[in-house]
Amino acid sequence: MNRQAQAVVLFLVGGAMVHAAATDLYLRYVKAGLRPLVIGAGVVLIVAALATVWYERNRSGTVPAKEVHVHREPRVAWLLVLPLFALILVAPPALGSYSALRTGTALQEPLAYAPLPSGDPVRLSLVDYAGRAAYDHGRSLGNRRIVITGFVALDGKGTPYLVRMALNCCAADAQPVKVGLTGRIPPVLQPDTWLELTGTYTDKRTRDPVNDGVIPFFDIAEARPVPSPRDPYDESWNS
Repeated sequence: MNRQAQAVVLFLVGGAMVHAAATDLYLRYVKAGLRPLVIGAGVVLIVAALATVWYERNRSGTVPAKEVHVHREPRVAWLLVLPLFALILVAPPALGSYSALRTGTALQEPLAYAPLPSGDPVRLSLVDYAGRAAYDHGRSLGNRRIVITGFVALDGKGTPYLVRMALNCCAADAQPVKVGLTGRIPPVLQPDTWLELTGTYTDKRTRDPVNDGVIPFFDIAEARPVPSPRDPYDESWNS
Protein backbone atom coordinates (compact mmCIF):
# COMPACT_ATOMS: atom_id res chain seq x y z
CA MET A 1 0.00 0.00 0.00
CA ASN A 2 1.20 3.55 -0.64
CA ARG A 3 1.91 6.02 2.15
CA GLN A 4 -1.52 7.63 2.12
CA ALA A 5 -3.25 4.25 2.22
CA GLN A 6 -0.99 3.28 5.12
CA ALA A 7 -2.01 6.49 6.86
CA VAL A 8 -5.68 5.56 6.47
CA VAL A 9 -5.06 2.17 8.07
CA LEU A 10 -3.08 3.80 10.90
CA PHE A 11 -5.90 6.27 11.47
CA LEU A 12 -8.52 3.51 11.56
CA VAL A 13 -6.47 1.41 13.99
CA GLY A 14 -5.96 4.41 16.27
CA GLY A 15 -9.62 5.36 16.06
CA ALA A 16 -10.69 1.79 16.85
CA MET A 17 -8.46 1.75 19.95
CA VAL A 18 -9.82 5.08 21.22
CA HIS A 19 -13.37 3.91 20.51
CA ALA A 20 -12.79 0.64 22.38
CA ALA A 21 -11.38 2.45 25.43
CA ALA A 22 -14.21 4.98 25.44
CA THR A 23 -16.98 2.34 25.34
CA ASP A 24 -15.56 -0.33 27.71
CA LEU A 25 -15.04 -2.61 24.71
CA TYR A 26 -11.36 -2.71 25.69
CA LEU A 27 -12.32 -4.79 28.74
CA ARG A 28 -12.83 -7.73 26.37
CA TYR A 29 -9.12 -7.57 25.52
CA VAL A 30 -7.08 -6.13 28.43
CA LYS A 31 -7.42 -5.43 32.17
CA ALA A 32 -9.15 -2.27 33.35
CA GLY A 33 -5.96 -0.56 34.53
CA LEU A 34 -4.59 -0.46 30.99
CA ARG A 35 -7.27 1.95 29.73
CA PRO A 36 -4.93 5.03 29.71
CA LEU A 37 -2.36 3.08 27.70
CA VAL A 38 -4.96 1.98 25.16
CA ILE A 39 -6.13 5.58 24.73
CA GLY A 40 -2.54 6.85 24.52
CA ALA A 41 -1.56 4.28 21.92
CA GLY A 42 -4.63 5.12 19.84
CA VAL A 43 -3.87 8.84 19.96
CA VAL A 44 -0.25 8.21 18.92
CA LEU A 45 -1.42 6.22 15.89
CA ILE A 46 -3.90 8.92 14.88
CA VAL A 47 -1.21 11.60 15.14
CA ALA A 48 1.19 9.42 13.13
CA ALA A 49 -1.46 8.99 10.43
CA LEU A 50 -2.12 12.73 10.20
CA ALA A 51 1.61 13.46 10.13
CA THR A 52 2.07 10.95 7.30
CA VAL A 53 -0.68 12.62 5.23
CA TRP A 54 0.82 16.08 5.89
CA TYR A 55 4.30 14.89 4.93
CA GLU A 56 3.14 13.21 1.73
CA ARG A 57 1.16 16.27 0.60
CA ASN A 58 4.10 18.59 1.18
CA ARG A 59 6.47 16.17 -0.51
CA SER A 60 4.28 15.81 -3.61
CA GLY A 61 4.10 19.60 -3.86
CA THR A 62 7.88 20.04 -3.85
CA VAL A 63 8.92 17.12 -6.08
CA PRO A 64 8.73 17.80 -9.86
CA ALA A 65 5.95 15.87 -11.55
CA LYS A 66 8.37 13.95 -13.79
CA GLU A 67 10.12 12.59 -10.70
CA VAL A 68 6.97 11.29 -9.09
CA HIS A 69 6.49 7.58 -9.69
CA VAL A 70 3.04 6.16 -9.08
CA HIS A 71 2.86 2.49 -8.15
CA ARG A 72 -0.44 0.67 -8.39
CA GLU A 73 -1.04 -1.62 -5.43
CA PRO A 74 -3.38 -4.61 -5.51
CA ARG A 75 -6.84 -3.67 -4.27
CA VAL A 76 -6.95 -6.81 -2.17
CA ALA A 77 -4.64 -5.02 0.29
CA TRP A 78 -7.62 -2.97 1.43
CA LEU A 79 -9.05 -6.13 2.99
CA LEU A 80 -6.68 -5.33 5.85
CA VAL A 81 -9.19 -2.77 7.09
CA LEU A 82 -12.05 -5.28 7.48
CA PRO A 83 -10.94 -6.51 10.93
CA LEU A 84 -10.87 -2.86 12.03
CA PHE A 85 -14.49 -2.32 11.09
CA ALA A 86 -15.35 -5.57 12.86
CA LEU A 87 -13.65 -4.24 15.99
CA ILE A 88 -15.66 -1.01 15.82
CA LEU A 89 -19.04 -2.53 14.93
CA VAL A 90 -19.04 -5.94 16.63
CA ALA A 91 -18.26 -6.53 20.30
CA PRO A 92 -16.56 -9.94 20.64
CA PRO A 93 -17.75 -12.17 23.47
CA ALA A 94 -15.54 -12.67 26.49
CA LEU A 95 -13.90 -16.06 26.95
CA GLY A 96 -16.43 -18.51 28.36
CA SER A 97 -17.14 -22.14 29.11
CA TYR A 98 -15.49 -23.52 25.95
CA SER A 99 -12.12 -22.08 26.97
CA ALA A 100 -12.64 -22.84 30.66
CA LEU A 101 -13.18 -26.56 30.16
CA ARG A 102 -10.10 -26.90 27.97
CA THR A 103 -7.78 -25.13 30.38
CA GLY A 104 -6.77 -26.29 33.84
CA THR A 105 -7.81 -24.28 36.87
CA ALA A 106 -5.40 -21.45 37.67
CA LEU A 107 -6.30 -21.28 41.38
CA GLN A 108 -3.31 -20.27 43.50
CA GLU A 109 -2.83 -20.35 47.25
CA PRO A 110 -3.39 -16.84 48.68
CA LEU A 111 -0.57 -15.19 50.60
CA ALA A 112 -3.01 -14.18 53.36
CA TYR A 113 -6.71 -14.26 54.19
CA ALA A 114 -8.22 -10.87 54.92
CA PRO A 115 -11.08 -10.72 57.45
CA LEU A 116 -14.46 -11.16 55.84
CA PRO A 117 -16.54 -8.02 55.31
CA SER A 118 -19.50 -7.43 57.57
CA GLY A 119 -23.04 -8.17 56.49
CA ASP A 120 -25.12 -11.23 55.80
CA PRO A 121 -24.67 -12.69 53.31
CA VAL A 122 -21.09 -11.64 52.58
CA ARG A 123 -20.23 -11.02 48.93
CA LEU A 124 -16.92 -12.50 47.77
CA SER A 125 -15.27 -12.84 44.40
CA LEU A 126 -15.30 -16.38 43.10
CA VAL A 127 -11.49 -16.42 43.17
CA ASP A 128 -11.45 -15.30 46.83
CA TYR A 129 -13.95 -17.97 47.86
CA ALA A 130 -12.11 -20.68 45.92
CA GLY A 131 -8.76 -19.80 47.52
CA ARG A 132 -10.20 -19.85 51.05
CA ALA A 133 -12.13 -23.07 50.41
CA ALA A 134 -9.26 -24.95 48.77
CA TYR A 135 -6.24 -23.87 50.81
CA ASP A 136 -7.65 -22.58 54.10
CA HIS A 137 -10.18 -25.41 54.23
CA GLY A 138 -12.93 -22.91 54.94
CA ARG A 139 -11.55 -21.80 58.32
CA SER A 140 -11.70 -18.11 57.35
CA LEU A 141 -15.22 -18.61 55.99
CA GLY A 142 -16.77 -20.16 59.07
CA ASN A 143 -20.50 -20.67 58.79
CA ARG A 144 -21.11 -17.39 56.99
CA ARG A 145 -23.57 -17.21 54.12
CA ILE A 146 -21.68 -16.23 50.98
CA VAL A 147 -22.61 -14.75 47.59
CA ILE A 148 -20.45 -15.48 44.54
CA THR A 149 -20.99 -14.73 40.84
CA GLY A 150 -19.70 -16.42 37.70
CA PHE A 151 -20.71 -18.18 34.52
CA VAL A 152 -21.80 -21.78 34.15
CA ALA A 153 -19.64 -24.46 32.56
CA LEU A 154 -20.76 -28.09 32.10
CA ASP A 155 -18.18 -30.81 31.49
CA GLY A 156 -18.72 -33.84 29.26
CA LYS A 157 -20.55 -35.65 32.07
CA GLY A 158 -22.83 -32.71 32.78
CA THR A 159 -21.05 -31.77 36.03
CA PRO A 160 -21.74 -28.05 36.66
CA TYR A 161 -19.08 -25.52 37.60
CA LEU A 162 -19.19 -21.81 38.30
CA VAL A 163 -16.23 -20.10 36.64
CA ARG A 164 -14.46 -16.77 36.39
CA MET A 165 -11.61 -16.17 33.98
CA ALA A 166 -8.69 -14.68 35.92
CA LEU A 167 -6.63 -12.06 34.10
CA ASN A 168 -2.98 -11.07 34.43
CA CYS A 169 -2.71 -8.60 31.58
CA CYS A 170 -4.93 -9.39 28.62
CA ALA A 171 -7.47 -11.92 27.38
CA ALA A 172 -4.68 -13.94 25.76
CA ASP A 173 -3.40 -14.99 29.21
CA ALA A 174 -6.81 -15.45 30.87
CA GLN A 175 -7.15 -18.68 32.85
CA PRO A 176 -10.19 -20.18 34.59
CA VAL A 177 -10.81 -20.55 38.29
CA LYS A 178 -13.50 -23.18 38.79
CA VAL A 179 -15.84 -23.94 41.66
CA GLY A 180 -17.90 -27.14 41.69
CA LEU A 181 -21.57 -26.87 42.58
CA THR A 182 -23.61 -28.90 45.04
CA GLY A 183 -26.76 -28.36 47.09
CA ARG A 184 -29.80 -26.77 45.42
CA ILE A 185 -28.47 -26.79 41.88
CA PRO A 186 -30.94 -25.24 39.41
CA PRO A 187 -32.64 -27.99 37.38
CA VAL A 188 -31.79 -26.37 34.04
CA LEU A 189 -28.35 -24.91 33.44
CA GLN A 190 -27.10 -23.39 30.20
CA PRO A 191 -23.35 -22.97 29.56
CA ASP A 192 -22.15 -19.35 29.77
CA THR A 193 -25.21 -18.25 31.77
CA TRP A 194 -24.17 -15.87 34.55
CA LEU A 195 -25.48 -16.81 38.00
CA GLU A 196 -25.41 -15.21 41.42
CA LEU A 197 -25.27 -17.97 44.02
CA THR A 198 -25.95 -17.71 47.75
CA GLY A 199 -24.76 -20.54 49.94
CA THR A 200 -22.09 -21.82 52.29
CA TYR A 201 -18.72 -23.52 52.32
CA THR A 202 -18.48 -27.27 51.88
CA ASP A 203 -15.38 -29.41 52.25
CA LYS A 204 -16.20 -31.31 49.08
CA ARG A 205 -13.53 -30.96 46.39
CA THR A 206 -12.26 -32.63 43.25
CA ARG A 207 -9.31 -32.49 40.85
CA ASP A 208 -9.29 -30.75 37.51
CA PRO A 209 -8.86 -33.41 34.79
CA VAL A 210 -6.83 -30.97 32.68
CA ASN A 211 -4.02 -30.12 35.13
CA ASP A 212 -4.94 -31.98 38.35
CA GLY A 213 -5.50 -28.67 40.15
CA VAL A 214 -7.81 -28.56 43.14
CA ILE A 215 -11.44 -27.51 42.56
CA PRO A 216 -13.41 -26.66 45.71
CA PHE A 217 -17.19 -26.86 45.86
CA PHE A 218 -19.93 -24.44 46.91
CA ASP A 219 -23.13 -25.52 48.66
CA ILE A 220 -25.97 -23.63 46.95
CA ALA A 221 -28.97 -22.38 48.90
CA GLU A 222 -30.27 -19.90 46.31
CA ALA A 223 -29.46 -19.20 42.66
CA ARG A 224 -30.57 -16.49 40.29
CA PRO A 225 -29.49 -15.48 36.77
CA VAL A 226 -27.78 -12.12 36.40
CA PRO A 227 -26.56 -10.10 33.40
CA SER A 228 -22.97 -10.44 32.29
CA PRO A 229 -20.91 -7.94 34.30
CA ARG A 230 -19.34 -4.85 32.77
CA ASP A 231 -15.91 -6.41 33.27
CA PRO A 232 -16.25 -10.17 32.67
CA TYR A 233 -12.72 -10.98 33.85
CA ASP A 234 -11.45 -11.26 37.42
CA GLU A 235 -8.29 -9.32 38.25
CA SER A 236 -8.42 -9.74 42.02
CA TRP A 237 -5.77 -12.44 42.17
CA ASN A 238 -3.01 -10.08 41.05
CA SER A 239 -4.32 -6.74 42.32
